[in-house]
Amino acid sequence: MFQPKTPSRTRARSDVGKTPKTPLTPSVLAGISQISLNTSPSKQRTGKTHAKSSSSSNPFDTTNPFIQPSTSTSRSRSRSRPASPVKFATGAIPVSEDLKGQAGGGLIRKGGVELSRLDVVSRDYIPPKPEVKRSRSTPAANRDTRDRFITSRETENDVAATLEQLHLNPKSASPGHTARLAAATGVPLNRRILGYHEPPPAASSDTSLAQQREFAKPLYARPGIPLHTSTGASTNKSRKIPTQPERVLDAPGIVDDFYLNLISWSCQNTLAVALEASTYIWHADSGSVAQIGEAPEGSYVSSLDFSNDGTFLGVGLGQGDVELWDAETGQKLRTMNGHQAQVATLSWNQHILTSGCGDGSIWHHDVRIQRHKVMELLGHSGEVCGLKWRSDGELLASGGNDNVVNIWDGRLGDVGEGARGSAKWTKRNHTAAVKGLAWCPWQTNLLASGGGTNDCTINVWNSTTGARLHTQRTNSQITSILWALHKKEILTTHGYPNNSIMLHAYPSMERVAEIRDAHDSRVLFSCVGPAGDVVCTGAGDENLKFWRIWDVVGDGSSKKRKENEERRTNSTSSGHLSIR
Repeated sequence: MFQPKTPSRTRARSDVGKTPKTPLTPSVLAGISQISLNTSPSKQRTGKTHAKSSSSSNPFDTTNPFIQPSTSTSRSRSRSRPASPVKFATGAIPVSEDLKGQAGGGLIRKGGVELSRLDVVSRDYIPPKPEVKRSRSTPAANRDTRDRFITSRETENDVAATLEQLHLNPKSASPGHTARLAAATGVPLNRRILGYHEPPPAASSDTSLAQQREFAKPLYARPGIPLHTSTGASTNKSRKIPTQPERVLDAPGIVDDFYLNLISWSCQNTLAVALEASTYIWHADSGSVAQIGEAPEGSYVSSLDFSNDGTFLGVGLGQGDVELWDAETGQKLRTMNGHQAQVATLSWNQHILTSGCGDGSIWHHDVRIQRHKVMELLGHSGEVCGLKWRSDGELLASGGNDNVVNIWDGRLGDVGEGARGSAKWTKRNHTAAVKGLAWCPWQTNLLASGGGTNDCTINVWNSTTGARLHTQRTNSQITSILWALHKKEILTTHGYPNNSIMLHAYPSMERVAEIRDAHDSRVLFSCVGPAGDVVCTGAGDENLKFWRIWDVVGDGSSKKRKENEERRTNSTSSGHLSIR
């Protein structure tokens, strides 16, 4: 029967040396050199055939740890294997050159069976893990999260505690190096340079410093008490506030009406006053008085206002007409009618004369043309009693008996008899009629407004954003408001119940001074002179009073003041000047 050739028959002995050699460890080489193979089962050679041992005998010695028992397949292959060329007579197998080469190459060939290399190392070798180098920007995984400014230990020389706190290990840092640094610098290892300490003890009970601070506080006028001097480190310099007027003019027949505006002071230092149906102009430089006209029979003068250059005088009447007068010659130039109720307020902007009517309408009159009404503003449901143009003519402010403050765009746009305008801002914060209105002369976007008896509040508005910047509650009805020309102050006049004049600092809105009972009746009207130092007030007690509230800053102001006082003194021998 034909049997196929096994791989061991076709492989030549010379191929053994071509096997890739793998170096063995010294311990393995030493074990191989000391091994000895026991005698395999006896084999008798007769001619060209080998005598076979019994099937029960094992062809390999199982006591040898480097040779595994052969399987049935190997036994079947060994029956046709040729005789081993090695001759032996004793129990030990002599080591030939071929066997040494096989042992050196890590391969043992025994009886045609190739035995693989065996790892006889008693313990596996685990290579060390490479240390991962961390960049400086990468935070350490074991960073201490405790507060480095607050120490939690009291021991100073506890090195173990310090090493535990710093998380030192051989891979990350050197404890010896840290200890040497601590010894060189003299800093304990478990303490930080910056440490937390208890707050300092409280100050002693010495009250001298507190008393000095109390004495150094600025002095302000208490409500209801006139202030004569002001000292201390405040924005208001030391100055005198008068409690008595410089001059008093008799004004018999002046109408005691909260909604009217009956006095106006021009830039040419002339004062216009309305007494019932008559209008008078008082020249402050000479002290002379001139009457320029009278209202029609059955009517009265309800409002006055000088033009910007002081040349013309606008006069509003009770039946709704608006008259234009030449202030120098005393001649009436024209009458502009159309309103159906009294004209309680007037305001000039170049050639435009704006009038506020009792029916809530506001008209723009162009005094140069025959058809004088060029625009109508509708934004009030009550009588318009306050009206002020800004100095640059871009905005107009109005206040009414409906407790509303409106700010209008001063650019007329398309003008004509049927032209209408709408308010840019409408403010309803007041709870009473708004008569007092004033634009700030040194910050043009500021508007101050004051409310009547049920409101008694001063509000300061930003006309650019429409925001209310400041508010100040007073204790009486506000009838008029004036800004100081040379100081950051606001002057207000008041009616019931105090009939006072108040001066407020800006922007703190603190009351700098107050003159109570400035008039015997409620103070209804006020205006400031062209120099910005004297304020004229009118009241229902039929008097006009002049108060020097501010000092004018500039060269020659004192000389001019003395000249004006001399002229006023020479004009009359008494302390009161009578218009009639």
